[in-house]
Amino acid sequence: MKKKLFYDIMKSPIGDLFIACPSKNTVSMIHFLKDINNPEDLLSKILSLQYDLEKNPSTCEKTIKELQKYFKGELKRFSVEVDQPGTPFQKKVWGKLQEIPYGTTKSYQDIAREMGQEKSSRAVGNANNKNKIPIIIPCHRVIHKNGTLAGYAGGQSIKKYLIQLEKNNSKISKTY
Repeated sequence: MKKKLFYDIMKSPIGDLFIACPSKNTVSMIHFLKDINNPEDLLSKILSLQYDLEKNPSTCEKTIKELQKYFKGELKRFSVEVDQPGTPFQKKVWGKLQEIPYGTTKSYQDIAREMGQEKSSRAVGNANNKNKIPIIIPCHRVIHKNGTLAGYAGGQSIKKYLIQLEKNNSKISKTY
């Protein structure tokens, strides 16, 4: 029996996003649609192999509202739950990604070190690459140790946009 998955498509400053949710408070996937001409048909065909897929905007409403607030700079930490299958190592990495403070970045090596597995920075990168819930699990906050941007599912221009959005909205103004 296939798992039921509801979806909607959200317009955002970085292009259309395919959002899949198994329930009103949980998200399973965010997919960048920048290079797909007919996203609903394509993703329905791909995902219908694994899921019973149904368009239902009300199920994805909480996720979409939180993403809209994020893009306006009004939300720095998501409350929507994530439901993403993965290995114990991948889930540990994704948990570490969610601990990276809004407006900051860390390197793959930093994350590996925090996990007590200093020589696992490549494995951290691979787990980062398997993240199907970008933005909410903020893999865009991970960069190379030399400060350069690493790869990103949405492309480097979107990664750069998200990092800059957060930096701009996390600035603290001082009053004298």
